Amino acid sequence: MLRSVGQRRVTGEGVDPRVAELRSAVSRLRRELAAHRVEFTDRGIAEDELAALDAMALSGAPEVRRLRRSLLLVAGSVGSVSALAEGLADVRRAVELFGPPPPPPPAGQGA
Repeated sequence: MLRSVGQRRVTGEGVDPRVAELRSAVSRLRRELAAHRVEFTDRGIAEDELAALDAMALSGAPEVRRLRRSLLLVAGSVGSVSALAEGLADVRRAVELFGPPPPPPPAGQGA
């Protein structure tokens, strides 16, 4: 089977496997965060951004820059909670499946 450059294989149900991996990783981290009973200042930010990541994955074609922004916010929010480190690493790996971030705009041209 020939595929165009940049085209991704989809699962039998027509779902991009990168999307399925992202949804799975986000779901696991959300469960781990819910089970983590110790409160921390930025928990709400982490919960909101994990919900945003899931919504982007549900759209089927998430924007890489937005995925990475949400990942940074989640990492900044839960990065010091060692119990969540493995789940966070899984989410990071899933985001990286979508490729590198696009280059920044040239100087003088806003983002």
